[in-house]
Amino acid sequence: MYDIIIIGSGVIGCAVARELSKYNAKILVLEKNEDVCSGTSKANSAIVHSGYDAPEGSLKAEFNVRGNKMMEEVCKTLDVPFKRIGSLTVCTEEDKLPELEKLKKRGEKNGVEGLEVLDRDELLKIEPNIGDGVIGALYAPTAGIVCPFKLTIAFAENAFVNGAEFAFDTEVKNIYSEGGVWHIVTDDREYTARAVVNAAGVYSDVFNNMVSEHKLRIIPRRGDYILLDRSAGGYVRHTIFQLPTKLGKGVLVTPTVHGNTIIGPTAVDIDDRESTATTAEGIDSVIAKSALSVKGLPIRQVITSFAGLRAHEDGHEFVLGEPDDAENFFNCAGIESPGLSAAPAIGQHIAGLIKEKLQLSEKDDFIAERKDILDPSTLTIEERNELIKREPAYGTIVCRCESVTEGEILDAIHRPLGARSLDGVKRRTRAGMGRCQAGFCSPKVMEILRRELKVDLTEVTKSGGGSYIVNARTKDGESHE
Repeated sequence: MYDIIIIGSGVIGCAVARELSKYNAKILVLEKNEDVCSGTSKANSAIVHSGYDAPEGSLKAEFNVRGNKMMEEVCKTLDVPFKRIGSLTVCTEEDKLPELEKLKKRGEKNGVEGLEVLDRDELLKIEPNIGDGVIGALYAPTAGIVCPFKLTIAFAENAFVNGAEFAFDTEVKNIYSEGGVWHIVTDDREYTARAVVNAAGVYSDVFNNMVSEHKLRIIPRRGDYILLDRSAGGYVRHTIFQLPTKLGKGVLVTPTVHGNTIIGPTAVDIDDRESTATTAEGIDSVIAKSALSVKGLPIRQVITSFAGLRAHEDGHEFVLGEPDDAENFFNCAGIESPGLSAAPAIGQHIAGLIKEKLQLSEKDDFIAERKDILDPSTLTIEERNELIKREPAYGTIVCRCESVTEGEILDAIHRPLGARSLDGVKRRTRAGMGRCQAGFCSPKVMEILRRELKVDLTEVTKSGGGSYIVNARTKDGESHE
């Protein structure tokens, strides 16, 4: 029997796992996909919000501000890219200028520091490409950008080296309590635990509603994005939001920590919890709306589009902790924006609740730090030459767009909770994220995966499950359909 089972290995589930791994406890993370960061956490704006938008006194406000304050130190400790670049929430209509002051006052009540309302002349000094119709903006200097893949993977790897177990390709089918013990029925076996953490994203209502009379309803809210090539990097220097509506913070334009520019999202409520296909209508909407806040965006330099799902809860709020009729079942439900920003604080909070309930003791040998995959481009020429002498794989470029070496890919495969698919390698190394979008490097990455995992090429997948890339070898003379 486990002390704690966590359902879901997105950024919230992995943040909770990392915090719980500080204690003497047997921990298991269950994930229905083949890797961590395979759901909502892999497709979002990568923004660390300042915390001015959420209503005063809400859990969203509280955990956003706490998570923002924690993020820099967490990313430093876990070797995750993070930049505090600040954000601008722009206004294009004279009669809505008072909304900026309202947001400023709300943010100050939430504990956000340094908020300031700027006029157009002040804006042009820091953002020369601001839209022609923009007349003012709220400046939030504490906002930042982070890599959501690397943050989630870092939480997971650190939890793993501190004893947490992970079970992938394991879908939870049912949960019930019997004699004070939680039973989690999956597609291939049954697990038991003293406590359960429900961090299942768009499925978190399903699991809550299995065990509690306090029903939740999660609506999958799809958001379309476009990503510009690195050559468009620097077009904006801050995250640029539009004034929020009831559907969210509107279409944003922001740099990424890797030097691209991301634009989006839309906000479309759907029924299908797995539908992440983009639409022409959605992409056209992103392009049209972004032009209101930033002029002349180099849209011709789009290298990809994608969509993500937000777990929108009917009450527009995070649902954290135990329902009063399901003891030791801890919800992390309705975690939409600013969920990424709040993740470190939510992880700490939920782990704290469980520590008290289960009376867990702290470890003496907790390993706090984690090092990311070595990026040879950060080394001097002398250091890099020495590295290649020791490990020749770092001298072979596999992904030319992102200058990813074979050495980095080998590290991604063999490190804790290593990559098992093309997407797993991509999220850890950026191989395939560049201008050609894996058009040239995929065959080589597949060959490395085949060799290192000791599988046939027909078993290598894009993202686990049935996402096979090679159907058969042509010399076999027959198809395996």
